[in-house]
Amino acid sequence: MPDPAIIALDAMGGDFGPEVVLPAAVQVLKKHKNVSIILVGDEAVLKAQAEQNGIDLTGRIEIQHASQVIEMHDEPALAIRKKKDSSMRVAIDLVHQGRAQAAVSAGNTGALMGTAKFVLKTISGIDRPAICTTIPSVTGHTHMLDLGANVDCTAENLFQFAVMGSVLAEAVDNVERPRVGLLNIGSEAMKGNALVKEADALLASAPINYIGFVEGDDIYNGRTDVVVCDGFVGNVSLKTSEGVAKMISHFMKEEFTKSLYNKIAAMIAMPVLKSFRKRIDPRAYNGASMLGLNGIVIKSHGGADIFGFANAIEIAVLEVEKTVPQHIRSRMEPLLEKAV
Repeated sequence: MPDPAIIALDAMGGDFGPEVVLPAAVQVLKKHKNVSIILVGDEAVLKAQAEQNGIDLTGRIEIQHASQVIEMHDEPALAIRKKKDSSMRVAIDLVHQGRAQAAVSAGNTGALMGTAKFVLKTISGIDRPAICTTIPSVTGHTHMLDLGANVDCTAENLFQFAVMGSVLAEAVDNVERPRVGLLNIGSEAMKGNALVKEADALLASAPINYIGFVEGDDIYNGRTDVVVCDGFVGNVSLKTSEGVAKMISHFMKEEFTKSLYNKIAAMIAMPVLKSFRKRIDPRAYNGASMLGLNGIVIKSHGGADIFGFANAIEIAVLEVEKTVPQHIRSRMEPLLEKAV
């Protein structure tokens, strides 16, 4: 990275707050010598946690005090109005002020999206930000958006999501003309509701490598690099995938402990099982990008552990390095000129 990346962390957000955020920050700093961290939260709590964990706050870590915390059950609108000195809000303010290049939070998703949109605003030509994450596939991973920020969408929204997803995949994966598919109940042209059919017509002339309709299994089989859908469908798909993964893990544990023979078989298969678990470990894919904002904001799972939260920070570092918002802005400008 030519210039230092400064990442602001909402140190009080999520289920575990500082006890996860601080060790995760240290992990990332050990790996990246050109990264600095701003911990945002209650200064006394953060200093006590740092002392407890033997973390040196005199190096590339500094603390920005914030007197409030947005709880997971807080209404987003009220949180934005009433908690202007929350750790989440201050972290995003630091991005807006240019003191940080990205913000990472495991806090309330609705409040994070609402606050980020209010403070940073959307890139010209983008009506709504979208939540995008990577999902493991047989060829590596697939970028999928939107995953819950926009339950009701227009065809124009899906068009914008597709452009943003394409730019993201191109930038962070170094893929020329990433394949973009529109999620549908079938690949045939006559299938789908009015929304996807209208979006399909728009995407057919988009300046991206649009491959048409894709189905649910295409998320995982490597056929496409980016899958686009509205937030309702995307969130249901994501949670269903997580549920299936947990069920498979549960069944495997049951089968391998049923008998002595099965336990011996498990011991023999352990290297394969560990490798399999590593490939589909959801913690390795933790960290969703809020695309379309004039700044980088990464949402971590609220229950992420140290490894998972560190991965969310890694995504922020990568998007800073690849200047993702600037790439999206440059791609949208000719589209706006064409529309005028």
